[in-house]
Amino acid sequence: MNANTSFQQTGAVTRVNAFIRSTYNWMTIGLVATGLTSFFVSESPALLQIMFGNPIMPIAMFIGLIVLCGFLGARVHKMQASTATGLFVTLTVLYGVCLAPIFLAYTKASIASTFFICAATFGSASIYGMVTKKDLTGMGQFLMMGLMGIIIAMIINIFIGSSAMQTIISMIAVVLFTGLTAYDTQKLRSMALTMPDNATGAMIRKGAIMGALSLYLDFMGLFVHLLQLLGVARD
Repeated sequence: MNANTSFQQTGAVTRVNAFIRSTYNWMTIGLVATGLTSFFVSESPALLQIMFGNPIMPIAMFIGLIVLCGFLGARVHKMQASTATGLFVTLTVLYGVCLAPIFLAYTKASIASTFFICAATFGSASIYGMVTKKDLTGMGQFLMMGLMGIIIAMIINIFIGSSAMQTIISMIAVVLFTGLTAYDTQKLRSMALTMPDNATGAMIRKGAIMGALSLYLDFMGLFVHLLQLLGVARD
């Protein structure tokens, strides 16, 4: 190995590490934005009345989340990096508004303990996805099909209202989101490794935002379903 080859490999490793670090930083920013928004809304009776007093509002916000996710995923390569960043932050704030009722339904202690359990589970799965030599592409496709099944089951259970079915859904969802975390982390690593040497700062930022969005959604899905299993209801 000559000095030039060694220098190129060192540069590639530095670039990959910087991209991955940026992705996790943005995911963390998203989680903080969600947590602060959720807590702030839950502490304001006026905001709770505005957001949840009309049964149409939660549905509208949920649809808004789906639209934002879809739009960001489909158009990110054609928009400015600042626009992608703004949409990502907006999405995480909106998710926080939707999540505000958990502070009314569960004790703060159980929310905190569930968060740490979620963080440990997410971290373990993410490390596995980063270091494993096994190709997780096939598992990812299977997990996505399972996720679609879970979404359908959740919609059905809205009308059935079965607590037993909800418990089963949450248990399966925890497994699915843990697997998706490993899969998305490996995909993130592959994205970093294949990024061209002449990638612009805007291109890197948009890639990091999309990676952060995938991991953010994995974390939140895991957290919500763990909370349904482990959360302690308020008196």
